[in-house]
Amino acid sequence: MTTPTVTELVPSGHHVARRVEVGERVELGRYAISAGERVIYGQRVAGVVRLVDVPGGGHGRAYLIERELEQDGLSALQALVTDYLAQAARLGDVPMAVSPLDRFLDHLP
Repeated sequence: MTTPTVTELVPSGHHVARRVEVGERVELGRYAISAGERVIYGQRVAGVVRLVDVPGGGHGRAYLIERELEQDGLSALQALVTDYLAQAARLGDVPMAVSPLDRFLDHLP
């Protein structure tokens, strides 16, 4: 593990630099949309497992899918990734970029 310095916003509204343990990024899935390929990564940051959706080409918006997954175990992580990939295929877009309200309205007659 590496220990980079990260800057985070604390409740007081100030940015504070601190050193945190950052684990290796692990690819958990890929999918393609009209804007290009997307990659789902899991990574442990400061002891907390985070799941992110990033552009495959490295340029563009990244989305935090979930954090603190270590509390639910590996099977929950795998189920979340499987469901996320299915949603991406169904929507043809980044699931985190599509509003739940838009999804609901799209299914109305």
